[in-house]
Amino acid sequence: MNKKYLDLLAHKYDTEEKVVTEIINLEAILNLPKGTEHFVSDLHGEYQAFQHVLRNGSGRVKEKIKELFQDKISESELNDFATLVYYPEEKLKLMRERFSNKRELYQWYAEIIERMIKLISYASSKYTRSKLRKALPEQFVYIIEELLYKTEEFANKAEYYSKIVQQIISLGQADKLITGLAYTTQRLVVDHLHVVGDIYDRGPEPDKIMDTLIDYHSVDIQWGNHDVLWIGAFSGSKVCLANIIRICARYDNLSIIEDVYGINLIPLLNLAEKYYGDNPAFRPKSDSIKNKSEQEILQITKMHQAIAMIQFKLEMPIIKRRPYFNMSDRLLLEKVNYDQNEITINGKTYQLENTCFATVNPDRPDELLKEEEQVIDRLLFYVQHSEKLARHMNFLMKKGSLYLKYNGNLLIHGCIPIDENGNMEKMVIENQTYAGRDLLDIFEHYLRYAFAHPEETDDLATDMVWYLWTGEYSSLFGKRAMTTFERYFIKDKETHKEFKNPYYRLREKEEICRKILTEFGLNPDEGHIINGHTPVKEIKGENPIKANGKMIVIDGGFSKAYQSTTGIAGYTLLYNSYGMQLVAHEKFSSKKDVLLKGSDVLSVKRLVDKELQRKTVRETNEGERLIQQISVLKSLLEYRYMSLDHSLQAND
Repeated sequence: MNKKYLDLLAHKYDTEEKVVTEIINLEAILNLPKGTEHFVSDLHGEYQAFQHVLRNGSGRVKEKIKELFQDKISESELNDFATLVYYPEEKLKLMRERFSNKRELYQWYAEIIERMIKLISYASSKYTRSKLRKALPEQFVYIIEELLYKTEEFANKAEYYSKIVQQIISLGQADKLITGLAYTTQRLVVDHLHVVGDIYDRGPEPDKIMDTLIDYHSVDIQWGNHDVLWIGAFSGSKVCLANIIRICARYDNLSIIEDVYGINLIPLLNLAEKYYGDNPAFRPKSDSIKNKSEQEILQITKMHQAIAMIQFKLEMPIIKRRPYFNMSDRLLLEKVNYDQNEITINGKTYQLENTCFATVNPDRPDELLKEEEQVIDRLLFYVQHSEKLARHMNFLMKKGSLYLKYNGNLLIHGCIPIDENGNMEKMVIENQTYAGRDLLDIFEHYLRYAFAHPEETDDLATDMVWYLWTGEYSSLFGKRAMTTFERYFIKDKETHKEFKNPYYRLREKEEICRKILTEFGLNPDEGHIINGHTPVKEIKGENPIKANGKMIVIDGGFSKAYQSTTGIAGYTLLYNSYGMQLVAHEKFSSKKDVLLKGSDVLSVKRLVDKELQRKTVRETNEGERLIQQISVLKSLLEYRYMSLDHSLQAND
């Protein structure tokens, strides 16, 4: 091993005892049960529902409480206690109002602190004391450790422990301690969080989800198609930018653009007011428009049209300069008969309705007006100079990837492009052929290059980010074509269909999933593919567990826009040392309902896979890292012996 590296390491472990102690510690950790992984997907800006699922650990918090207190407290007390762990500040306020005198409140505080300490002790049973200490509220570490490690065997210190609790309460610190213990419990029940794509679009608060993830103790993200659209906009793609503004207008979420990220939409509004009027196809979809005036709705409708037309124009030069994208049939503005208001697609002519072609030059339909060009340039400037957006996009890049191999499973938001026979689809990019894992790797390479070079706005990398949003062989889209134009302007719904990659049908077959796992270097006997992206229509009997348990789809409709078709409000997945459980969630009403009624949004838990033998840290990605660390430390130990031996020989 490199001598300079070992010399540097020797500064940290400057005695033999330190090296030996660390090796013993790491070897011991390898034999602990693996931590609980929590998988969520397709959050789509639904911050409140996501917060609740995160706080209750998809039911893990309630499970721990039941296991510990099932026969010791009533059902209502159990629900109250669980709610206290989820929302400590709000529940404490309600409880303070419930008690008529200070004595009753103090007695309740003492009971709750004791209960919280027992819960922390139980929830931390698979962790080292060092890891637990890091999770405790900093200002109470000493006090909590004293209470955690007390023993009931000897009465000598009973008064000592009782006095600690009394002093906490009398000094007005009970609320702070209970709140800290509640958040520690939330942290302990989930060791690591996986977000399998689509944080952005449709819902109203993706920025708050991002802030939560930034502060979360351990997380990774597999980019979804909507996330990549935002990354693309920040990386300099004007067509990605047009798409995110169009989607925000469609779902009445322009406040995310303007108020949250500080992007000035006045130039777009001025353009829209000049060229567009009311149009039923472009009115916002969101329920929140009932709180808006007709003038506000009309403004959104006009901006929606203005940015949609800019988007359609910006797509065309990319399609023309990248023939291997195979998207020439999407040059739809060139197929329009502007005199007859008709379009011919695949040999069939359709009447157009609700058109908004005031800025289109029929002879050069891809040509932006000077005003449109100025608007998109200014919008891009605002996007790339938004401090908050920069923070969120940098985190998305740091923690994100197109796919992840983690603890033997393959996590991917969308699909692995395959043909009808289950073979990896091939795509030629710049005379180089890619398929399967190689194709996803080259997609990620271009995305990272585009992000690192935002000044290059018309290069291949930036075009490729847009392709990830809408291309036939994109692992994030996985359809023949995106029919946005048709849905706006053609009444015939046959033209609205988006034909999916065979993956979405063939993933029902175990042999296909095993083939994909093998392609990514995973054990097909033990591994699973975990997908988001396509809402599972449980209301129609669709099963999210497919291919004899090899495929698990966890997009069940966090987004309110999907819940009428899915029948539920999202799936989440838990994977602990005993195996995997899929959790289906009911619609989240409000935090207030949870606080007052003790209601949870958990529905059915289904066993996906049960471990024949309890998994340990040794069998995980973290275990691999620790084993490598142990190997390095053993090399350091040998190096120290060799150095000492050489030194003794020199003295002789």
